[in-house]
Amino acid sequence: MIVTIDNVLTSEELVAIRSQLQQAQWAQKISAGPQARLAKNNRQIPEDDPHLNDLRVMVMRALNRSQTLMTAALPLKVMPPNFNCYTGDTNAYGPHTDSTLRPLPDGSYLRTDVSATLFLSEPGDYGGGELSIEDTYGHQTVKLPAGSLVLYPSGSIHQVTPVTHGERFACYMFMQSLVKDTECRRHLYEMDLSLIALRQQHGEADADLVRLTGLYNNLLRRWSEC
Repeated sequence: MIVTIDNVLTSEELVAIRSQLQQAQWAQKISAGPQARLAKNNRQIPEDDPHLNDLRVMVMRALNRSQTLMTAALPLKVMPPNFNCYTGDTNAYGPHTDSTLRPLPDGSYLRTDVSATLFLSEPGDYGGGELSIEDTYGHQTVKLPAGSLVLYPSGSIHQVTPVTHGERFACYMFMQSLVKDTECRRHLYEMDLSLIALRQQHGEADADLVRLTGLYNNLLRRWSEC
């Protein structure tokens, strides 16, 4: 399931984040597994950069405002966001899947169910740089306005096509979902979207809507792991 969410960041947040990105130090080929490192050719802000924590806080606050993200991903854990840049000779990330287990700062591990890319550059600021994803519904390419985000299964084969000119800045992160199974998560997402639409038409007190809401919650209770 691939879901795009517009305007996750406000214009003010984008300005603040871009300012921090310009001041940050950048390193090459970090935070990737052995196979992915062979395909990875971009730059990333390293863990010891003094700007990284502020950037992460701004992104996490924005994510917590997004009801669509919560509905689609049902996140149990979110790995601290990271930031990358594609430009010049470090301009692509070939086909790969994301590592299944990622270490968290507290020493525990996160299972990567959902990956997310938050675009920080406008599409006209760079050439190429599409996020290309293969899922059960075929091949999709994504290139969103700055401040918008795409969610996709971490196990899907995906890549960032070469940036031919300009700079492509983005934030990426991994989430462990309350619902491990991708198809179950998709069913719940589609059901919740319908419930939201029905509430707007009929109000919360409609008897059939109450029953459907109960069904949604019972399925979530059956499928969730926490």
